[in-house]
Amino acid sequence: MSSSSSPADPGGGPLTSGDVDRALLAALARDGRASYTELAEKVGLSVSAVHQRVRRLEQRGLITGYHARLDAALLGLGFTAFVAITPTDAASPDEAPSLLAHLPEIEACHSVAGVESYLLKVRTSSPDALEALLRTIRQTASVTTRTTVVLSTFYEDRPPL
Repeated sequence: MSSSSSPADPGGGPLTSGDVDRALLAALARDGRASYTELAEKVGLSVSAVHQRVRRLEQRGLITGYHARLDAALLGLGFTAFVAITPTDAASPDEAPSLLAHLPEIEACHSVAGVESYLLKVRTSSPDALEALLRTIRQTASVTTRTTVVLSTFYEDRPPL
């Protein structure tokens, strides 16, 4: 008795439906431009079966979109920092995320537990630009800030699979 192995399962055992979906999600997370033919080869299914599965994964909300990864440094935004913000008046309404949403330098805004209320990931062109952004953040949202400058990044935007 011989066992055959497929590209999706080097061990040779049969794949479950969930295994195939996870393999598709992982492949698309690594390369959102992969063709259905490439995906089919990776998971050992027909192109039409892969197309149907991807469409179902999109409908279920597991795939929320396809994005280009941009090189921030080449775009002139090579200075990255994390900015923790805290409202100056705890009694006033907490609207910081909506008040700051228009600032394109803010790449992400996370609500966090701890002393601060939010953690922002920001990208600017220079320390001077960061200083100007911090001033704008403080004035716009009535918050205090605590900033950590990124020296180097070993990895980010890793897919969860």
